Amino acid sequence: MRLPLLEMRRQPNRFVVAALVLSFLATLLLLLGGLLDGLYLGSTGALRAQRADAIVFSSSARESFLRSRITDVERASVAAAPGVTRVGGLGFVLLGAKVPGRTALANVAIAGYELPPEGVPAPPADGQGIADDLLKADGVKVGATILVGPAETPVEVIGFTSDTNYLLQGSVWVNLATWRQVQNANRPDAAVGDDVVQALAVQGDGDLRTAIDAATGGATHTLSLDAAVLALPGVKQQRDTFNQIIYSTLAVVLAVVGLFFSLLTLERLGLYGVLKAVGSSSRRLFAGVVLQAVIVAVVSFAIGAAVAAVGSAFLPAGVPLQLTPNRFVFTFVGLLVAAVLGSAVSLRRVIRVDPASAIGTSS
Repeated sequence: MRLPLLEMRRQPNRFVVAALVLSFLATLLLLLGGLLDGLYLGSTGALRAQRADAIVFSSSARESFLRSRITDVERASVAAAPGVTRVGGLGFVLLGAKVPGRTALANVAIAGYELPPEGVPAPPADGQGIADDLLKADGVKVGATILVGPAETPVEVIGFTSDTNYLLQGSVWVNLATWRQVQNANRPDAAVGDDVVQALAVQGDGDLRTAIDAATGGATHTLSLDAAVLALPGVKQQRDTFNQIIYSTLAVVLAVVGLFFSLLTLERLGLYGVLKAVGSSSRRLFAGVVLQAVIVAVVSFAIGAAVAAVGSAFLPAGVPLQLTPNRFVFTFVGLLVAAVLGSAVSLRRVIRVDPASAIGTSS
């Protein structure tokens, strides 16, 4: 195994082109993945934070919070369903808000709740809210009173939480009475009564989806928490589209590595013939090719990761890019796998090298 390393140390120019191309592809993979993660995390935090096993919508809502309406009668039926242990109302309204000291409106999602999500305390008093960290960039501070919507409904921010955004807008968590006040004052066409919520967060055991919808006589449509996250507008479509691009890019990585090492193997046929003549096995020779491919992939990932990290720092604040540790791990493993599979393209050539003919050809 020393020979492949010796070649890379003495003739690094042979591998520069492949390393540069793979570095570019690694950067592209990280930025695409970071954009996907940013869009996903920024759109779904409010639901991912729910301590719930199921989310209940009205049957006519088509899995949309904004169209869903659950009354106290339906809530009572849900609470009585087999396996249900706790039920809490949920409601969201997307609006602009005036922040003290700022001229531009902040995009906020007023979230009414009863069961505290992860990182959010019990519902605050009327007119108060817990804001997501995202709103700090808009100048929101603890103690500030933001004026929400065209009606300028006041909400005092009494604390912050994190990773609870809804559809890329900073959330402000309020009690249901405050949510109804904001909803009715600023969305009179979608006003709700004192006994109405948009959806229910449900804790319990067993097949909650079937039990709840049966208990309400089909008046509700129940999803698991994961399904409700994917049902948010655009989330599944964005994820599928970006994943297709990412896996297509990995296929390009495989093709680049395969082509590069096929050409490199072709150049080495004479050398391989000599090595086979003195006792080297095809397995050992191929292991050297794989080792070189792995080293090129590791170096390329390191360069690509550095470029992506530096480049992300210069992107506008409005670009929802998040480079998470999981994305770095996924990209690193993907590059390694593609490099190994790509280098395997040269396996057939290495195995079929005949020492006598290869040496004769090289001479």
